[in-house]
This record gives sequence, C-alpha cells and structure tokens, in this order.
Amino acid sequence: MDSARTKRMMEVIEKRQPNLTIVMENVFDPHNISAALRTCDSVGIGELYTLYTEAPPHNLTGFRSSAGSWKWIKMHEYSAMEGCLGDVRKRYGRVYAAHLGEGTLPLYEADFTKPMAIVFGNEQKGCSAEILKHCDGQIFIPQVGMAQSLNISVACAVILYEAFRQKQAAGHYESSALALAERETLLEEWTDFSTVRQKRLRKA
Repeated sequence: MDSARTKRMMEVIEKRQPNLTIVMENVFDPHNISAALRTCDSVGIGELYTLYTEAPPHNLTGFRSSAGSWKWIKMHEYSAMEGCLGDVRKRYGRVYAAHLGEGTLPLYEADFTKPMAIVFGNEQKGCSAEILKHCDGQIFIPQVGMAQSLNISVACAVILYEAFRQKQAAGHYESSALALAERETLLEEWTDFSTVRQKRLRKA
C-alpha cells in the first residue's frame, strides 16, 4: 500500500459522518443500490441498512456484498422490520421516511444536523404503511412538475446532498466525528481490502 493511497483513505475516514444513514426497504434494482452506495460514500455516510420483508425477484446477495466493499460502505441486511428499525433507532435515534403524504415535512425544513436515519421505499410502491408507522416523520422533495416522485436513486442523492449542505454549514466535516480507535480500525479494514483487491487485479 503506497503512502498516497493510505493518505487518501485517512482523509476520507476523517470526513465520515456516524450520525447519518439510510435504510432501503425492499429496493430490488441493483443499479439503485449501487447509486445509493455511491452517494452515501460521497457525503461521508459509512454504513447502509437494507430491509427485505419481501422476496427479491432475483438474488442480490452477491452484488450487495461486493458493492458494499467496493464503495467502502458497511452494509447491514435484515429480513425483519422490528430488528432493523430497533438497531437503527438505537444508533441514530430519529427515523424519517422519504415519502409523499399528508403532513410530510418539506426537504428544506428538515434538520439533518442531528442524528437521523432516512428510509427509502420500494421502486414501485414506496415505503410500506407498516414502516411508516414506526417512523418519527416523513420528508418529501418539493416538485412543480407533472410527476409526483423521483427515481429512488435520484431522490436519495437530492436528500443526502441537502443533508451534506446543512452538515457542512454546521462544521460537521471540519473535524473527525469518529474516535481515534474507530478511525484506526477502519483504516486497517480498508487497507486489508485494498491490498487483496490489488493482488487479484495483478493475477487477472
């Protein structure tokens, strides 16, 4: 591992935001998952939760695993809503759904400077009625066109970059939010993964 690569990893780890995450409920399109991972990484989110209470149309386990490693994001997969939201709430406190409905909060009025998990629902059906009952509130993206919703990967990017804007203005990226021991452990994990990947590329 060269020093420039290690330095880059350390710089990225310093910007990680352990008080923000997303939950993807029954999101089956691998491209949407990949895009969400990419956006999470770009704004400093270090982990993502997937909840599958329905059977996927095809096997996504291998893709999710490799994509999570490739994007440097830890992925947590659940099949039970209670277990997923229970763990998320313990770590992040507030749980909000990206959902257009009565009484929802416009995106730009939401406070992303406090710990929060954001739930994104299925590509066709959106967030389930059951998961909405467990959320503290709902957020929608203001629109003036004929369409009432955006593609899930686009909606994820729009919401997370508003969170990025607020958190950056609040100084959340100016110093590391992770303890030294956490940063060292993460660097070791990334270094090990990168070393293995480089060996595989050389063999190929």
